[in-house]
Amino acid sequence: MSRLAKLTAGQPIVFGGDRVTHVSIELAAAFVDGDRLVVVQADGALLHIPAAEHQLVAAAVGRAASGFAQLSKSSDGQITHFFDRFADLLADDVVFASIAAANLGDVERASRRGRSTTRLVIDDSMRSDMIEGLRVWRDATTGRDVALHRIEHDGWSVEARRAPLGVVGFVFEGRPNVFADACGVVRTGNAVVFRIGSDALGTARAIVEHALEPALDEAGLPSGLVQLVDSAAHAAGHALFSDQRLALAVARGSGPAVAQLGAVAAQSGVPVSLHGTGGAWLVAGESADAAQLTAIVTHSLDRKVCNTLNVCAIPAARAGDLVPALLAGLEAAGSARGTSARLHVVAGAEVYVPAECFERRVAIDRADGSHDEPFASTLDEAELAIEWEWENSPEVTLVVADDVNAAIELCNSYSPHFAASMVSNDQTEHDDFYGAVDAPFVGNGFTRWVDGQYALNAPELGLSNWQGGRMLGRGAILSGDSVHTVRYRATVNDHTTHR
Repeated sequence: MSRLAKLTAGQPIVFGGDRVTHVSIELAAAFVDGDRLVVVQADGALLHIPAAEHQLVAAAVGRAASGFAQLSKSSDGQITHFFDRFADLLADDVVFASIAAANLGDVERASRRGRSTTRLVIDDSMRSDMIEGLRVWRDATTGRDVALHRIEHDGWSVEARRAPLGVVGFVFEGRPNVFADACGVVRTGNAVVFRIGSDALGTARAIVEHALEPALDEAGLPSGLVQLVDSAAHAAGHALFSDQRLALAVARGSGPAVAQLGAVAAQSGVPVSLHGTGGAWLVAGESADAAQLTAIVTHSLDRKVCNTLNVCAIPAARAGDLVPALLAGLEAAGSARGTSARLHVVAGAEVYVPAECFERRVAIDRADGSHDEPFASTLDEAELAIEWEWENSPEVTLVVADDVNAAIELCNSYSPHFAASMVSNDQTEHDDFYGAVDAPFVGNGFTRWVDGQYALNAPELGLSNWQGGRMLGRGAILSGDSVHTVRYRATVNDHTTHR
């Protein structure tokens, strides 16, 4: 079998079994002997992986695989010590000064590039959450080899036991706290290879150098157990997710890039967990209290993350008093952040919004600076699917539906099937909502409760929506202690036993 050594501009590449794409001039010029080409079978995208990126990733996965194999000789106590020291080092102001300096550099570079920095800055709250999360894993009772259940037979028995998966590949955006959270897979005996977004790479390097590697060393754990792919190239993520030595690939972020990573892993035969499009929906019931709606909106817009309120659906019969309540909550959220808010109104609902809202101009803080925009503007119903990636100015969509059932239908049609909440004083209405809405996270108040550490006391690797369908037996919160498999062990006491 021959090996791909070069590409020619215009060269046809078959994908999906019956479709053809062609090599671009730029790709043909960049591709050299030793490089790799990944053809995404879903859409024909041609992903160029330079030899250097492939070798870097392959070496990191190799070290992690070796670390995983060696971990079986380490004790659970050593793993506990690792998390304890990792947390203590992050809590040490002298140690953390180097990490903070690296983070400041990342933030400054991202700002100059017009990139969002709201999730990049390690403020006191993020630092505290990282430390707390590591200590949760330190204190966790979850072990690597735990009996789940036992079935007794005449003369023999079978026991189901929790077991590690292996090497977990992890690609995530520029959020330094995720780097600490995702080390939770070590608690259940797994190794991990990270590829972090370029915005936070400097911070990740500093965390590895000043806290993670010293903690591994002091605990006596294998040095390869946790690996950072030291590359800002997207190709490194593609190389990682196509490495068949991974037991699981996890991608966090949103948009086409995450979907593409998932496709790469899936066609490479690597199990994948995607944590992509976010944005929560709030549906007002017929018996909704206006003051409650205002409070829920305000507290669901304190910052932009995946569980932030994105769409509010109000039944037409209650629009007269609930739309002003929504506006009050939106304005309060903006005021709390020292900025103006932004409202998007689905066409047809503008009659319920004061005309001055469409005429008033406000300063909206975006990643590339302040923008003069109308406080409110209209959009088409299909645009209910948009997740507003706001920087500092809270941004929400309003839709007025014929009734609550119609609002739920809109949610099921356009939402990312992620987080949904209802404001209502009628328990039957809440129960009906829970039964009808297609979302894994359902509540009756603010949407920001959707978080592994906050809700379940288990730092999360990510939150799954149902966009890709519901998976048997998988919870929507993927945490370190849920990354395991099951092994079966038979004990035969009577060796005359036979089938």
